[in-house]
Amino acid sequence: MTVEADIFQLLRAVLPPVVAPAMNVFPDVAPLSAVPPYAVYQQVGGESLTYLGREVPTKKHGRFQVTVWCATRAQAAALGVAIENAFILAAPMQATPLGSPVADHEEGTGYRGSRQDFGIWSGR
Repeated sequence: MTVEADIFQLLRAVLPPVVAPAMNVFPDVAPLSAVPPYAVYQQVGGESLTYLGREVPTKKHGRFQVTVWCATRAQAAALGVAIENAFILAAPMQATPLGSPVADHEEGTGYRGSRQDFGIWSGR
């Protein structure tokens, strides 16, 4: 399984369940039809790993940004904490929060967000 698939499954487990075929976790960007609460994740960099002996590493690092969007600030903050906890405890990857959550607001919809970056080491 890829690190992206692991992140998708982790977020699906934290967010309230939705009835199929509705989705509440999206890579890169959510569609305009997305209904909160939902989460968006994307890779925004990472550390490059190279060796002097020119071996290909078995691990890779990615910096992933996760944003949860909700109807209220309280719900966004609570889900943000639950997501941070889930990343810290995640077994298939080693994740470290890179700073505290950042509050966000989407002007057009009035949705409230909580955004946080994570450094994630995973299999290559």
